[in-house]
Amino acid sequence: MQTYLTKGTCSRQILFDVTPDNKVENVKFIGGCSGNLQGISRLVQGKDVDEVISLLKGIKCRSNTSCPDQLSKALEEYKERVAKSAEPVKDAAE
Repeated sequence: MQTYLTKGTCSRQILFDVTPDNKVENVKFIGGCSGNLQGISRLVQGKDVDEVISLLKGIKCRSNTSCPDQLSKALEEYKERVAKSAEPVKDAAE
């Protein structure tokens, strides 16, 4: 399970999984508006990571962000980590 600490929202943390075929699963927000966040979690269940990012990125609430926007940032950060781990390690002599 992935963990993301939110910034500028009522929720404090987002927990989520990404399947090997790049689908979002098991999204849980810690804190925030329970009903709305449960709804977001169900709506993104099984959707492609890039689709969720595209749908939620830039939604504003407080502090120029929102819980959906923070989920898009969490998924972008996840993608960056996966891409970095897939990069070949350069030899120090190169």
